[in-house]
Amino acid sequence: MDKKQYAVIGLGRFGTSIARRLHEAGQEVLGIDLDEESVEDAETFYTHGVIADSTDEKALRSLGITNFDCIIVAIGDDIQASILTCMLLKNLGLKKIIAKAIGKRHGQVLEAIGVDWIIYPERDMGDRVANQLLSPNTLDYIELSKDHNIEEIIIPSKMVGKNLKELNIRAKFNVSVIAIIRTGDIIVSPSPEELLQREDMLVTIGKRSDLARFSSLND
Repeated sequence: MDKKQYAVIGLGRFGTSIARRLHEAGQEVLGIDLDEESVEDAETFYTHGVIADSTDEKALRSLGITNFDCIIVAIGDDIQASILTCMLLKNLGLKKIIAKAIGKRHGQVLEAIGVDWIIYPERDMGDRVANQLLSPNTLDYIELSKDHNIEEIIIPSKMVGKNLKELNIRAKFNVSVIAIIRTGDIIVSPSPEELLQREDMLVTIGKRSDLARFSSLND
């Protein structure tokens, strides 16, 4: 997995959970919050931490924010600060902006601004968001243990028309295919002769590192 640079703005529970997961995966993470205590409390979950006002363009520029691959705006209950921050980031030309929305109307405003991915915390846990950032071809996952997951992975295009036997996914990636999701149907324990079709999703089980390597084939 290539190392990328992430900035998490807002180090409450939601922002900290994302920062922690990204940091544990070996990514560069900048933690930003206006509150000194929040920055200090989360210091083990990011690479660098700063106390800064994200609604201040000069402050963002001084942090080199335009060099980051992805910004996660996880500001808590201050809707105005969230919207202003996202507007500034869009104006600065950031590649990818993800933002937490407190409610439907807040989300609609963020969508109008052009935020790439809007998260509603009641539906999206921080760990799941971070997991999809790290493995964008992974649609969903179940954490079995600290090191093992079951994941739904979009089929890599190079595998279309081939069967599981010739692909030998287990031997090559140390990942087991336990089911195939196809147009709403689920093929459990698929035959080794089963030909993979475009838009198939594979339900896989294995170590997180092996699953990440496999899911990155489409990147």
